Amino acid sequence: MAKAEKAAKAATESFTTAAESFFKSPFSAFEFPKADVPAAYRDFAEKGIAQAKQGYERVKAAAEEASELVETTYATAAKGASTYNLKVIEVARTNVNAHFDFISALLSVKSPTEVAEITQAHAKKALETYVSQGKELADIAKKVSADTVEPIKAASSKAFRVSV
Repeated sequence: MAKAEKAAKAATESFTTAAESFFKSPFSAFEFPKADVPAAYRDFAEKGIAQAKQGYERVKAAAEEASELVETTYATAAKGASTYNLKVIEVARTNVNAHFDFISALLSVKSPTEVAEITQAHAKKALETYVSQGKELADIAKKVSADTVEPIKAASSKAFRVSV
């Protein structure tokens, strides 16, 4: 009977210990046992981690380049739009002043032939001015678009050279 009591006591202590450890860490029953991993597996895992880090660094560098490209392109486009808008304002001011001068000249005419001469001269000058202003605005727009697209072209050709 002493043996049975000892066995019962040992079983109770074992059950108590197991229950206490379960309630301290309820997921300990699901933990994997610790085992030695063969060196080949460890080397394989380390190489995989190193490759993942290299891939991350490449993606990070590419994202930084793309961000820089967007900033440069946006700044160039904004500067170009500002230049173009200032030219449009200058054109409008020039044209309004020319029309006021034309109206002032019309107010001082003394004969219908003077009206025809002033109108003809104004129309000829206005047409020349409009053509000249249109060329200037087209040149500015062309330069702005070329300057804006240039960083994108350079980056895409660089990416193409790297990938090939």
